[in-house]
Amino acid sequence: MGATIVFVMPVLIAAAVFIGIGIFALRKETPMHFWSGTTVKKEDISDIESYNRENGFMWILYGSTYVLAAVLTLLFGSILGAIIVTLSCTVGLIVLVFVYGRIYKKYKK
Repeated sequence: MGATIVFVMPVLIAAAVFIGIGIFALRKETPMHFWSGTTVKKEDISDIESYNRENGFMWILYGSTYVLAAVLTLLFGSILGAIIVTLSCTVGLIVLVFVYGRIYKKYKK
């Protein structure tokens, strides 16, 4: 059980960060940026509210994969949680980049 807690706590912290980014994006009045060190100008986005809503849901869904991994690990104590976290950290990040690209192109003026 100790090893499970050691695995689950960082996973839940990561989930909280990603879900927090999503909530921040949902409430943000200016366009949410994706890449570190960049900004998205108001003039570049046709519908800021919808753009931020899609960004927020993208991050919340991504963070939810970590919550799912933590819950499965706690319930079943299996390696399944580690597999989900590994996939989220690798394939999931690549998917995030492509999804954000689609969101940006959809709302770019």
